[in-house]
Amino acid sequence: MKCSTPSLKFKSVLVLAAISLFHLTAIAQEEKAGASAQELADKLANPVASLISVPLQNNLSYGIGPFNGSKYTINVQPVIPFKLSDNLNLITRYIVPIVDQRDITGENTHQFGLSDATITAFLAPKSEKIIWGFGPAFLVPTATDKVLGTQKFGIGPSVLIMHQGKGLSVGLLANHIWSVAGNQDRADVNQFYVQAFLSHSYKSGASLGANVEITQNWDGNTTMVSLNPSIGAVTKLGSQVVQFALMPLIPIIGPSEYKPDWGLRAVLAFVFPGS
Repeated sequence: MKCSTPSLKFKSVLVLAAISLFHLTAIAQEEKAGASAQELADKLANPVASLISVPLQNNLSYGIGPFNGSKYTINVQPVIPFKLSDNLNLITRYIVPIVDQRDITGENTHQFGLSDATITAFLAPKSEKIIWGFGPAFLVPTATDKVLGTQKFGIGPSVLIMHQGKGLSVGLLANHIWSVAGNQDRADVNQFYVQAFLSHSYKSGASLGANVEITQNWDGNTTMVSLNPSIGAVTKLGSQVVQFALMPLIPIIGPSEYKPDWGLRAVLAFVFPGS
C-alpha cells in the first residue's frame, strides 16, 4: 500500500519546531536563566496553574488503518485562569483541533477542517504540595466535516491530582464525557480519558518527562494507549516567553483501524508569566 503524507508545510512546521527546540535548549542551558525559568517550567507542567498560556500542539501520525493513512492535527489550547478568591481559582482550558487527514476513510480520500472542541473548567484550591482540581468537561460539536466529529454535545466530570516540588511534577488527569444531545443518527459518546504524567525541570528552563495517555470508548469497545516521552525548554523569542517541547508518540494498544504505526508531537506554547 502507498504511504500518504501530509502537505509539505505541515511537515515543515514539525521540522522547524524540532530544530528550534534543540537550539533553544542549548541557549537556555548556556544562559543559565535561573529559578524563574524553572518556576515557569514547573507551572507549565501543572494543568491548573494560575498562568495564561496558549499552546499550539502539533500532532503527526503515520500508518493509520488499512490504507496506511496519515493525520496531522494542530490543537489550539489556550489556558485562562480566573481568581475566585484568595484561595480558589477557576482554570479554564480549551482544545480546538484543526485536522488534515489522508487515506483514513478510504484510499485517496482527504478531509480538512475543524474537529470537535473540548472545554474544561477546573475549580482549583491553592496548594503548594498536593495539587488538585475538579470540574465539568464539555464536548462541543464544532467539526466542519461529519467525518471529523461526533455531531454530539457532551458533558462529564474532570479531575486532576498531582504532587509538585521544585523541579518535579507527577500527576493524573482524567475525564469522562457522555453525549446528551445532537444528531440521533450518530453513535453516542461514552468516552473515558486519563493521562498520567511525570516531568523534571532544570534551572535552565529545560525539562524532561513522559506521559501515558489512555482513551477508552465504552460504546465502541475500543482502547487506545500511547507512551510519550518528552524534552522541552522555556526561553524567549524577543520579549515573548515561550516553551518548546518535542515528543515521539509511541502507540502501545489500539484497534488496527485507528492505531498508527508511529507519531510525533511538537508544541509551541506562548506564556504570559505576568498574568
